[in-house]
Amino acid sequence: MGRPLDLLLRGGTLVDGTGTPAREADIAVVDGRIAVLPAGTPAAAAETLDVTGQVVTPGFIDVHTHSDALAAPHGNAGATEPTDDLRLAPLLQGVTTEICGNCGTSLFPSLPERLPVLAEHLRVTFGLGPVRPAVDFDTFAAGQDPALRRTHIASLVGHGTLRAGVMGFDARPPGPDELDTMCALLDRALTQGAAGLSTGLIYPPGTYADTEEIVALARVAARHGKPYVTHLRDEMSQVESALEEALDIAVRSGAPLQISHHKTAGRHAWGATLRTLPRLEQARAEGVDVLCDVYPYTAGSTVLHAMLPPWTSEGGVGALLERLRRPETRDRVRADIAQGVKGWENTVGNGGWDLITVAAAQAHPEAEGRSIADLATERGVHPVDHACDLLLAEQGEVTIISHSMREDDVRRVLVSPLSMIGSDGVPKPGRPHPRWAGSFARVLGHYGRDEQLLPLESAVHKMTGLPARRFGLTDRGVVRDGALGDLVVLDPASVRDTATFDRPLLAPEGIDTVVVAGRVAVRGGCPTAVRAGEVVRIR
Repeated sequence: MGRPLDLLLRGGTLVDGTGTPAREADIAVVDGRIAVLPAGTPAAAAETLDVTGQVVTPGFIDVHTHSDALAAPHGNAGATEPTDDLRLAPLLQGVTTEICGNCGTSLFPSLPERLPVLAEHLRVTFGLGPVRPAVDFDTFAAGQDPALRRTHIASLVGHGTLRAGVMGFDARPPGPDELDTMCALLDRALTQGAAGLSTGLIYPPGTYADTEEIVALARVAARHGKPYVTHLRDEMSQVESALEEALDIAVRSGAPLQISHHKTAGRHAWGATLRTLPRLEQARAEGVDVLCDVYPYTAGSTVLHAMLPPWTSEGGVGALLERLRRPETRDRVRADIAQGVKGWENTVGNGGWDLITVAAAQAHPEAEGRSIADLATERGVHPVDHACDLLLAEQGEVTIISHSMREDDVRRVLVSPLSMIGSDGVPKPGRPHPRWAGSFARVLGHYGRDEQLLPLESAVHKMTGLPARRFGLTDRGVVRDGALGDLVVLDPASVRDTATFDRPLLAPEGIDTVVVAGRVAVRGGCPTAVRAGEVVRIR
């Protein structure tokens, strides 16, 4: 080569992210870009790593995170700053690019006059104290602190944020002018480089939107060639009808469709992947560009107030907390959980309070790791009363883990050719779901090697080349000449997750080296001082 290399990975086996068979190759990095060399090519480098017996892959792309605020400004006195172990968790398992803004919540966009209302919503969503929302993607990007960025980050435009940023938390359709404003803000954000449109149709205010509203916004994404990414309106007993709504939106708008963390949860939906996955394959055969993502666990995680009927959140966080003080509100919540409400997912009604455990309650750490049912029994109160009391005590800022899925359903989605890997990580203090620190290593080790559900090349493709193609990450996801120097070196015989629900941030084993933008960010399984992550703009 014409000049000395910055980095040379010599002697490894290349799994390049395309899904093709592994091969022997040396990997060079020059000025942050990759060059693939025949094995044993004579070359000089500023740093040479002998990776004999190990596998070299592209940096992993986590297509589904809620890490928007980890490197964002908080600013107000008393804000809970994220600990560095939260920022390190994805990097230590090989993630070099995260896509945030999922499930309808992003840190932008908003009309300036709506920013205070939006800030309160983001506080309870991200659980890191006051968070400053941004009027557009440019402002979001400028607010990311490069001194804190361990990985690259791209962001979707969250429909819930967009709706709240224009019309607040009103449970009604938008007026024509409001819808036009939402479309204009979305168009601007996508032009600035946002990755697509996301919805979270179980979460207020997104749940207040009808199909027509989403179709109008998805058409804007389609004009940019960017995907519509959706947390379905129901992933439980009505998952099949919710899936049909998403497919209808994709067909009518022309937008590529990404089903977020595809699952069939709750006892009334167990086994439904036997129908949903063939339906997705049929839609693809009919010309719908539909894919999905999945995390390798039978438990999910979300905010506690999502366990309550949507009407409780109408008007925003302040209105929610005021309602929860009233006995008549609690009586109505109990009745709705028992009887169901049309169009509401009703997680507790599909499972039970014994399956809902507290993940983060900063003023009540003694509750973390324990079920709402057990905590209520200990206090001698109804679980609804305990949930409401906890939300009031924490000013709405409580995260939970929901044990709602069945292993065979998770496995079916993992092996589907339509699925890619996303952690759905919720990086908050307390006891966050171990998927934030373990998803990628768990797929490679437990499901790939130990259970032999999928070969290494396929597993890596689901973490790299497939998501890169889906989200327009043209210079990453595949190890090839000229690609960005994001790389992982792992031992296929020993890679495994170690994070548990009790110790959720334990680093994985078997991931030796992670390179971000050509710089070694993890060496010998330990982080270096490198912070090379950048905000990714997708044009």
